[in-house]
Amino acid sequence: MQPKIYFAKEHDIDASLIDLDALYVLEKLRHAGFTAYLVGGSVRDLLIKKKPKDFDISTSARPEQIKAIFQRQCILIGRRFRLAHIRFGHKIIEVSTFRTGENDSGLIVHDNEWGTPEQDVLRRDFTINGLFYDASNHSVIDFVGGWEDIQKHTLRVIGNPEIRFKQDPVRLLRLLKFQARYNFKIDPVTEATIKTCREEIVKSSPARILEEILRMLESGASAPFFRLLAEHDFLSILFPQLMHALHTPQGKMVFHYLTCADQLYQHKGKNILDRAILTACLIFPLLEQALHDDFLSCDRIPHIGEITMTASTLIKELLIQAFSHFPRRITSTVVSILVAQYRMTPLSGKRHYREKLFHHKDFDFALKFLKLRALVNAQYVDIYTSIRNQYHQTIHPGDRKHSHSSPRQHHHRRERRQPSSTS
Repeated sequence: MQPKIYFAKEHDIDASLIDLDALYVLEKLRHAGFTAYLVGGSVRDLLIKKKPKDFDISTSARPEQIKAIFQRQCILIGRRFRLAHIRFGHKIIEVSTFRTGENDSGLIVHDNEWGTPEQDVLRRDFTINGLFYDASNHSVIDFVGGWEDIQKHTLRVIGNPEIRFKQDPVRLLRLLKFQARYNFKIDPVTEATIKTCREEIVKSSPARILEEILRMLESGASAPFFRLLAEHDFLSILFPQLMHALHTPQGKMVFHYLTCADQLYQHKGKNILDRAILTACLIFPLLEQALHDDFLSCDRIPHIGEITMTASTLIKELLIQAFSHFPRRITSTVVSILVAQYRMTPLSGKRHYREKLFHHKDFDFALKFLKLRALVNAQYVDIYTSIRNQYHQTIHPGDRKHSHSSPRQHHHRRERRQPSSTS
């Protein structure tokens, strides 16, 4: 198969967006006599004028040869899928060897047969991720029609969708991830296969599925992603109790929280909210409803112990007992975040929290979640601002770098952007 090659005047990639360390790795591999290209998501993002988060490289060099070239800067990882990580301080450039030999059915259990660039790209999931970028002549190399699909904003599986989803069912979630992030349409053949292969998802590793879920929570597109999970009935398989809760009126508030978290990510960038804070977005509106049903509707205000028990029970039912159960290191922090909300904004309406709350190890997370609440409901803006100022005066006196913008400002910015919003 002859690839289509697109040169700089056709693709108009902004070379300044390419990581200099990635270019260094490419050049060093070529200098050693090997073929080496940028591949996958970085090429896709460059073509749609987005700054890539990661730069992956595929090469004709085998893992041991990559190790010999980069020596102590390189570590080899994985058994089923052998990879090289080239380290630049805390940054890692991932380098894989061109592969072939993918089986035609069943889960992939062994994946270290070396191949050509064409064979390698035919193994990848979607056409938009199947493009190479040759930095030596600034060309895009396309074996699978990915260029055209990017132009048409289309998501298409490389090869037979049913076979590809059965080989790795996590690809089903990745498909919805790209639809949520880029608002691309799914081609009809691929979309029809989602329903027939949906049950295959339980053959995946729960840990891999959870990691995809957590990454999407911090992607800036979590609200549309969870809507797609519900629409295609994946939540009923992976998080059945959460799916049931989302169908309730209060459950719809979960999407308001996710939307506000997405807006913070889109405005501020990566890693501004801990995963526990994002997970709390899935639980807090449901906790509010549970406290109303169990206590407030009976004219009784629950004490902190009862709130803690209710929150813990909800998390156990919705997240821990699910297929991809959330780990304790996240759920225990979520409980702290949720309970702290009722110390800062008591159900009695009387603010009587003590400053020792500021010294709790999870208070900073709780305060950031209160900021999210203020973005969802403007009545909490003044409370958030007051507690934030008092917190920083107590913990960081005289430290001006801790001054933050008011959630009210975010409300105003969001309102100006609303006409073009698709969430």
